[in-house]
Amino acid sequence: MTQDAPHDPIPHAASGQALPGAHIGKRLLAMLYDLFPVLSLWFLLGFLFALGYMLGGHGARENIQPWSLLQWLLWLCCWAITGAYATLSWRRGGQTLGMRPWRLRVVAADGPAPSWPTLWRRYAVATLSVAAGGLGFWWAWFDRDRLTWHDRAAGTRMVHERKPKR
Repeated sequence: MTQDAPHDPIPHAASGQALPGAHIGKRLLAMLYDLFPVLSLWFLLGFLFALGYMLGGHGARENIQPWSLLQWLLWLCCWAITGAYATLSWRRGGQTLGMRPWRLRVVAADGPAPSWPTLWRRYAVATLSVAAGGLGFWWAWFDRDRLTWHDRAAGTRMVHERKPKR
């Protein structure tokens, strides 16, 4: 990317057409859509933890204690399973389920598909962006290339694909 070309489009691999960067509003809507499959994964994981806790000698009416080591492990597993969902989706086609209706796709800034370490770096920095009150996402409104913190850190872009011509 050059300094002179703000919103420099990424060429689409299949058609050679340039793709514009994704608007932050569509990114947030895609995240809202992705909340549903992620919540189902969290519920499944929580059920397995609760079942293991109950079978481990605790009563059926006892909950995992707040701030306990087991609860921290549950949160870490929720973070990891969410990352697995996101990175696997990005690696297998550049899109999560929530990105499909908005025609958003994660691509590497240099052309080829992003590598696993790149995608995990993107996910980890996106986590920090959310933890900072979404500041890393809102940054895209002011960035000349519409890049978020995690896009900059990982060398990726989220592009908005055009509707296919019929």
